Amino acid sequence: MVYFLGRTWSRQELLQHVGHIEQIAGIKAAALADGIERGVRMFHVYTGTGLAFTVLADRALDISACNYRGLSLAWASSAGQVSPAYYEATGLGWLRSFQGGLFVTCGLDQFGAPATDAAEDFGLNGRVSNLTAHQVSYRTHWLDDEYELEISGQVRQTRLFGENLVLHRRITTRLGSNQIRIEDTVTNEGFTAQPHMILYHCNLGFPLISEDTTLHMDVEQTVARDADAETGLDTWRTFQPPTPAYREQVFRHMPRAGSDGQVSVEIKNPQINFGLRLSYNAGNLPHLFQWKMMGQGAYVLGLEPANSNAIEGRAVARQRNDLPHLEPGESRIYILTFEIIKV
Repeated sequence: MVYFLGRTWSRQELLQHVGHIEQIAGIKAAALADGIERGVRMFHVYTGTGLAFTVLADRALDISACNYRGLSLAWASSAGQVSPAYYEATGLGWLRSFQGGLFVTCGLDQFGAPATDAAEDFGLNGRVSNLTAHQVSYRTHWLDDEYELEISGQVRQTRLFGENLVLHRRITTRLGSNQIRIEDTVTNEGFTAQPHMILYHCNLGFPLISEDTTLHMDVEQTVARDADAETGLDTWRTFQPPTPAYREQVFRHMPRAGSDGQVSVEIKNPQINFGLRLSYNAGNLPHLFQWKMMGQGAYVLGLEPANSNAIEGRAVARQRNDLPHLEPGESRIYILTFEIIKV
């Protein structure tokens, strides 16, 4: 049964009220048409509850805009939803095509600061978020009395004499749902073991983030990345108005998972009467970084589950013996959910 507008409905009951089910929930495929966004394929998803979000097929099936009842949950950068044709792979070039948005994938063999490892240069946060997905499909369908919305595809990061890593992604929600579920499977389709670093860059912004917002999670330990973050160790759970000349603060959290192995992080803002919960399994994503950036225009909370503690990049991960690998044919699964919560 569908729970919608405060009650449960059967399929037939709902269909009697609409000319087409897309009247209340669905997926619309489109492409952007102007400037450096031109040609980017996208899907607009809406569930009927006020939850709506945009999936970018040409940016690794990452999620950019996300709204609830007309209010934005995600921070959007000044870059816009840049076509991957404009990606700058070296140094800090990733920032020129960083659209922000609810969910950006960093990897698949490097995240964090630019690095030189084994005589190879790696740019900020890796390549995958600037790769185009293929075998992309979407569908809306009834499963008994539930109406499901699904987008799927795969992203291949590969080169001759190098890695051959494939990300299979499936994003699902339902009519009447306030939840987005992302299921990723990363597979090494090469014939040698390959480094595999992955981080999920979740970027939350105004009005969800404001001086009324608080961050809630159970942690075993929190460590400041540097001297700037040291000054905010006592206030990482709270926020402030946009601040001139603010210097970013990055914290390494060791989250405490529940008995089911799940980590739950909640962002609450009583001024807008709702918040957001991020949940994921700690088994494959044992580390969580927090990016607290309270600057003018760059006013964002980043929550970043990861499979390595080396936000300094791949070379440091290797030095610390914290560089995950995938053996030939090996796969790793990552499941994350976002859910609107009442405050």
